[in-house]
Amino acid sequence: MGRGSRVVQTHRWTLFLAAALAAGAPSFAATPVADALQRPALAVSAPQRAVLLAGAQAGARVIAVGERGIVALSDDSGKTWRQAPCPVSVTLTMVRFADDRNGVAVGHGGTVLTTADGGASWSVRLDGRRAAQLAKEAATTPAAQRDAERLVADGPDKPFLDVLVWDAKRFLVVGAYGLVFHTADGGATWTPWMARLPNPKSRHWYVARRSGNALWLAGEQGLVTRSTDGGETFQPVASPYQGSWFAGALQPDGGVLLAGLRGNVWRTADAVNWTQIPSPVPASITAVATAEDGRLLLASQAGLVLVLQGDRLVPLGSVSVPNPAGLLQLQGGALLSVGINGVLPALEVRP
Repeated sequence: MGRGSRVVQTHRWTLFLAAALAAGAPSFAATPVADALQRPALAVSAPQRAVLLAGAQAGARVIAVGERGIVALSDDSGKTWRQAPCPVSVTLTMVRFADDRNGVAVGHGGTVLTTADGGASWSVRLDGRRAAQLAKEAATTPAAQRDAERLVADGPDKPFLDVLVWDAKRFLVVGAYGLVFHTADGGATWTPWMARLPNPKSRHWYVARRSGNALWLAGEQGLVTRSTDGGETFQPVASPYQGSWFAGALQPDGGVLLAGLRGNVWRTADAVNWTQIPSPVPASITAVATAEDGRLLLASQAGLVLVLQGDRLVPLGSVSVPNPAGLLQLQGGALLSVGINGVLPALEVRP
């Protein structure tokens, strides 16, 4: 099986879309990524019903992003929604905000978008063509040169899947085939970080988390690395599980919790000793959020929202969330879920 096939099989968006098609959702003709990078997202009547993959909060506003460049905004905790214009129509996979106004969204085609008005408008800061050229210019070894030339030849077909945001100017985007790019000026210029990461097989990065100077990246086939100096250097971390990691959260003790395929959930406080947290159903964990009281909430492809209580995962009441892609804890305690059915009604999370 080729690497391209593995992206299709393990990429979170594909998992959700496949489930949608199996459930009878309408299918769409394939659109070349290059065209979608040049075409704004089409306006839809109900953006909250589109396939949505991630959400973030900017002050009182909720922003959700997903299929075909759709950006949905809500100013009343998810009760009503409107669509924001987007300059591309590629699928967006993640969105995060530095503050009430400044945010970053990433997606297919090597897309990076930024907003300075709370998600009301977006600008393209990077795409796959430019990313490939930057990688080629930065390559200093024969292997890196071969990888970069392949990126250029392939065109803008590789997605970014997560983003770390320090502030309005500094962020790090990670994605398929080991792609990692950093900017310190809001996306005006970019620096490839692939050479500083222990990922010789160019496996896919799905998860990026940060607390202070501690950075954790995780992804395909048990890939885990961390930095304790703000990303200047990275050290490989021996993974307790060799399947893919799709979600994670940093812990108060400085450690990390990672979750992924087949319901695997593990945590470590020292990057050496890992403890497995049993999941009630062996279904992939696709998202992790932190409740207002500090508890971790996990979304499972079995349709469960799980609460971490001590060393076990407990279903959140009788809640069923079909194929969740993302969880977002809103101010005031409500939990928002996004996925193949769009935005689901807010759930109450009680202590």
